[in-house]
Amino acid sequence: MAEQLLEVKDLYVNYKVYEGLLKVLSGVSLSVGLKEKVGIIGESGCGKTTTMKAIMRILAGNGIVAGGTISYKGNDLLRLRGQELTRLRRTNMSMIFQDPTAALNPVFKVGEQLEDIVRYSEFTGNPTGQEVKRKAVELLKSAALPEPERILDSYPFQLSGGMRQRVCIAMSLASARELLIADEPGTSLDVTIEDQIMRLLKQIVEERGLSVILISHSVGAVKGFVTKLYVMYAGTMVEEAPTEELFSNPLHPYTQSLLKAVPKLTGGGVPEGIAGRIPSYLTITSACRYVSRCPFAKEHCNTNAPPGFDLGNGHKVACFLYGAS
Repeated sequence: MAEQLLEVKDLYVNYKVYEGLLKVLSGVSLSVGLKEKVGIIGESGCGKTTTMKAIMRILAGNGIVAGGTISYKGNDLLRLRGQELTRLRRTNMSMIFQDPTAALNPVFKVGEQLEDIVRYSEFTGNPTGQEVKRKAVELLKSAALPEPERILDSYPFQLSGGMRQRVCIAMSLASARELLIADEPGTSLDVTIEDQIMRLLKQIVEERGLSVILISHSVGAVKGFVTKLYVMYAGTMVEEAPTEELFSNPLHPYTQSLLKAVPKLTGGGVPEGIAGRIPSYLTITSACRYVSRCPFAKEHCNTNAPPGFDLGNGHKVACFLYGAS
């Protein structure tokens, strides 16, 4: 078993909004070992990005961690303040956001933005401008960007979507020495460019020996990338298993429906959709959050949320079908 790098236990996150309190994350737990590749899949709005922002400590101002722990190499991230937190972000972990257009400041050239990150992440003293630029060029090259000097002198709007995402990857590489979080890095790109980005990420992660968390609503995008998968639904982890095990033997009704909704290259008819919708986080009760959409729901599912049942070999599922009610 790999040594643990990151461990999240029973994480609860709420958002204060005008209508009341959104209870978004409810008891989320996950772990990432050294050099381990972990994926999180689920529909849009399931809380995947919120989980990653809680780990990075960049929740919006109305976001509240209401319970749980986030440990990084044994240190409680929720207790870090000031320079300790800044140092961790500068030298250990980084996040690639799903929309590169929003991640880059449109009024500054790429060079100004990337070189600022390089200056504070790669150097401890007072580097010269040439040293900083040289490292920035190296990072752009590592992200497979041609003509890096021209790109440094360009504004984000002068680059294509795929190039902007590669710039964001280069920025993340400046500070990701141990953990890289990729939040749907290809979701705003066409499928051809998305495939290129995913291949590039996989190559970089393997070459640098990084741990990675890849989150996506695209099941196919993660299958060949990660070794362990979490399935997330409405702010809860409903299933966890090694990747091959989860695809060959999905157990939770939501996981089964999610995989049936994936288009198949071999044809075989139109993929099945999932009837219903994610419940409102304003009206969350003690019931299973999937109960209104589940074809196997029983009476007790309306009053009790199932715990995670350990079925062995790293396969866990939160459903009463596999444990006592």
